[in-house]
Amino acid sequence: MLLTTLTELVKLVVRTLWQRWAGRCTSSRGLAGMTAIVTGASAGIGKEAAKDLAKRGARVILACRNVPKAQAVADHIISETGNKNVVVRQLDTSDLAFVRCFAKEVLQTEDAIHILVNNAGIAGKQMREVTRDGLELTMATNYYGHFLLTNLLLPRLKASAPSRIVNVSSAAHFFTWQINLKDLNFEKRTYSTMAAYSLSKLCNILFSAELADRLQGSGVTSNSLHPGAVSTDIIARAENSTTWWRRYCLHIGDILLSIFGKDSELGAQTIIHLAVAEEVEGVTGKYFDECKEAIPSWLALNNKLAKSLWKVSERDVQYTPNGLY
Repeated sequence: MLLTTLTELVKLVVRTLWQRWAGRCTSSRGLAGMTAIVTGASAGIGKEAAKDLAKRGARVILACRNVPKAQAVADHIISETGNKNVVVRQLDTSDLAFVRCFAKEVLQTEDAIHILVNNAGIAGKQMREVTRDGLELTMATNYYGHFLLTNLLLPRLKASAPSRIVNVSSAAHFFTWQINLKDLNFEKRTYSTMAAYSLSKLCNILFSAELADRLQGSGVTSNSLHPGAVSTDIIARAENSTTWWRRYCLHIGDILLSIFGKDSELGAQTIIHLAVAEEVEGVTGKYFDECKEAIPSWLALNNKLAKSLWKVSERDVQYTPNGLY
């Protein structure tokens, strides 16, 4: 009883501090007549970002793997915001065929895309898993799928300019100290959950920066961000735990995040800021934290590495600009 009371007290204090210190999107900009896509919008910061965009009047597409779960979220957003223009489209970013089908459907049904939020992600499995495309699962879900999706939707984003691409990364990218472009899928080097996760988040920043360079003058911006330590269910999912000790560790981590982490609404603020704020209009190729420009790792600032990663990624996802499908 005493421990529970103390825990709740600590949570209250931490939440109060987060409310005071955390960055917030202060823009009141409306988005009527605009279309936004948010991947991984059935929970956590993706859900909160989608809700905010819907409140502003945008047509919001929830691009999610679990359709029933996403539909429940869409229904909730509609009831909360009064915006009935919230729809669900199935997307599994770990499956490149799924990504291509999703992109094809969107291009057939949407006349414009003004905001693309690449948010879907997993913390990673305990043991290395490979997708049917031959890609390591964490890299496929967090990075490769979004790389392909963005490229497939680029013509529509350009035609809808000014438009924005927001790539969710993480401060975990600092834990990658070197990158082997010949072994992005851990075929040779030792796999670990954190190694795969941090590499995928580093790739998101490099991709975002190179994309910004390629889009100069197009009216489309590309930025990445760290949402903060957020209390969501991305870590302590059953599929991540195959041993009792790992389940125990993840459970402890989940408890610590529930006490000391941001809630999902605060965690979504930098996503929302980059998607709508007037002060970042035209800002591109940057990395943000707490709604402010921040400095990523030295690897993330390596322009040559970013260009090389792009070429390798095109090969790995079998994408060519003149042969989308």
